[in-house]
Amino acid sequence: MNQFFIQSRREFLKRISLFAGSSLAAASMPWLSIFGNAQLPGNSASDRVRLGIIGIGDRGSALLLNVKEFMELLNVEIAAVCDDYEPNLKKGLQLADGKSEGFSDYRRMLEMKNIDGVIVTTPLNDHVYMTVDSLNSGRHVFCEKAMARKIEDVKLMYDSSLQSNRILQIGLQRMFNPVYLEGIEKIHKGEIGKVTQIRAYWHRNNNWRRPLPEPGLEKRINWRLYDDISAGLFTELASHQIQVANWVKKTEPVSVMSAGSINYWKDGREVYDSIACIFTYPDGTHFIYDSMISNKHYGLEEQILGDKGTIEFEVNKIYSENPPDPPAILRLINDIEKGIFDTIPIGGASWIPETALQNKGEFISHNYRMDETKLQLEAFVKYIREGRSPQQLTRHGYYSSVWCLLAEEAAKTGKSVSLPGEYLI
Repeated sequence: MNQFFIQSRREFLKRISLFAGSSLAAASMPWLSIFGNAQLPGNSASDRVRLGIIGIGDRGSALLLNVKEFMELLNVEIAAVCDDYEPNLKKGLQLADGKSEGFSDYRRMLEMKNIDGVIVTTPLNDHVYMTVDSLNSGRHVFCEKAMARKIEDVKLMYDSSLQSNRILQIGLQRMFNPVYLEGIEKIHKGEIGKVTQIRAYWHRNNNWRRPLPEPGLEKRINWRLYDDISAGLFTELASHQIQVANWVKKTEPVSVMSAGSINYWKDGREVYDSIACIFTYPDGTHFIYDSMISNKHYGLEEQILGDKGTIEFEVNKIYSENPPDPPAILRLINDIEKGIFDTIPIGGASWIPETALQNKGEFISHNYRMDETKLQLEAFVKYIREGRSPQQLTRHGYYSSVWCLLAEEAAKTGKSVSLPGEYLI
C-alpha cells in the first residue's frame, strides 16, 4: 500500500474530525461522520466489499484505478468489469490484473451472486436502465453524474433507490473535497456574512471530440456531442457547480433562464459549445453561470460572494471584505510606489473606478492535495458495508441533475423554467 496515501488519509481524518461533530456540519454535511471513524475493516472474506464496474472508458478506467489504490486497505474486490465494446472490456480485465469476471452485457453481470455494489460510468442516456436494474437486483449503486438524460428518468432512479432500500450515490466528488467541506462550514457559520450572489464558470479550449479507433464509432466515442445522448456542457460540467451552489444555499433554485449556442465548433455537433445561465433561489439570490470550450484563460471557479467576504473554492482561498492592515513596512513601500507610479490627473478625476480589491486572502484548507474522487469511492464502500448512506447525498445528486436539464430546456425554449411540482422530493 502506498505509504503517502495512508499518511494523507490519516491526516485528513484527523483534521476533518475537528469539525465533523458540529451541529452545522451535521445538518449540511451528514456524510462527514464517515471520516470521524478511522477504524479499518477486517481482512476476512466476510468483511470484503465486492464491486462490479459497468463502462470501462476513460472515466471507468480512472475509477477502477482509484479503487485499486485502496483495495487492500479497505478490503475491497473488483469482482467484475463490463463493457459492450470489446477493446474496453479487455482493457478493464487487464487493469483488474485478470482477477475479475468480464461481461459484455451488464444484465449477465447482475446475475452474479457475490456483487455488493455497482459503479455505473457509461454515456448519460444509459444510466437510467443500468442503475434501476442494479438497484432492483439488490445492489447499491454509484452512478456518475449527471443522473440521466431526461428528468423523468432522474426521478425514476431516485424512486427506485427508495423502493429497493439501496444506496444511490452520484459522482459529485466536491462533497468529499476537504477544501469544499471546510469552506462550506465557514459559509454556514457566517464567516463571509450573508451570501448575496454566487458566480461560477468552467472554460476549456478544445473541441471535446475524440479520435475514432475505427470507423462507425462516432456516437459511441463522441457521445457528449449528440443531443439524444448528452446535454453537453449542462450535464457534463455545470452539474458539478449547480450542486455547489445548492450546497451553499442549503436549498434549490426556483427558476432558471439560460442561453446557448454553437458559435465556434462548426463540426456537426448537436450540443452547445457555449452556455450562460442565471438561477434564482427562493431568497432572491442569483447563481450566475457560464461555460465554453473555445477559451481556457479563466479555467474554472465557484465564487461565493457575501457581505463580509468571498470564497473561491478552486484556488482554496477566502477573502475578507475588510482585511487587517498590512505591517507598517509594507504600507510604507506601497505609499512610496504609489507616489512614484500613480498618474496625477489634471483638474482631478470626476469619478474613481472600483477595481478589484488586491487582497491575497487566506487558505480555506491545508488539505488541498487530497484526492476527492478516491474519498467519494471510499465513502461508497463504507456505506455499502453499513447498508445505508445519508439521504442528503442522493438529494444533491438529484437536484443538480434536474436543474442542469432545466437549464438546457430554458436555453432551447428561450423561457424562464421552473421545476414541475411532481418532481419535487
